[in-house]
Amino acid sequence: MSAGFDGSSVDGSVYADVVRLAGRTPGWLDGAVALWSTYGLVLFALLMVWGWWRARTVSAEAAVTALAAPVLVVVAFAVDLLVKSAVRETRPCRSLHLTTLEACPAPDDWSFPSNHAAIAAAAAVAVWFVSRRLGALAAVAALAMAASRVWVGAHYPHDVAAGFAVGAGVALVGMSVLRRRPSLAQRLATSRLRFLLLTAP
Repeated sequence: MSAGFDGSSVDGSVYADVVRLAGRTPGWLDGAVALWSTYGLVLFALLMVWGWWRARTVSAEAAVTALAAPVLVVVAFAVDLLVKSAVRETRPCRSLHLTTLEACPAPDDWSFPSNHAAIAAAAAVAVWFVSRRLGALAAVAALAMAASRVWVGAHYPHDVAAGFAVGAGVALVGMSVLRRRPSLAQRLATSRLRFLLLTAP
């Protein structure tokens, strides 16, 4: 397999500084960041479920918006994978040979853009359209997820920035299109899927 693009010239020095800092911090902090980096995406799933659970008591339109959130996250993930396959950037842990908190992925597991950042950003933007309060919480969590991916050594800063942009962009466009189709909620409210909207019969 051919070698991938080396992105270390973009912000490899910043990445190296962060990874070395992570190596000097207390073990409990590194453990917490690594745990969040690995399992934190579960929080976004819970926020989307909670947003839908609340939206179903508001209106069919609100429920449809909430149900669109996980769909847009999947779309954002797919777009991110397409970009990743096109760019084929080698992971920084392989290019710079630094000791990282997270084990270095396989050689064909490309780095740019970050899947985690894309998923987190897409979820945060989508949830914002459902609930401003939940969206604010999701936005903070998404930034923490992006930062954690650099801290554990999985990505360069530009990887997570690009992933964030992909996820946020897909969710923003998707939700904007959905807002222009209010008739969709009306059709779903009279279909076999109306139980998901929990509107009055």
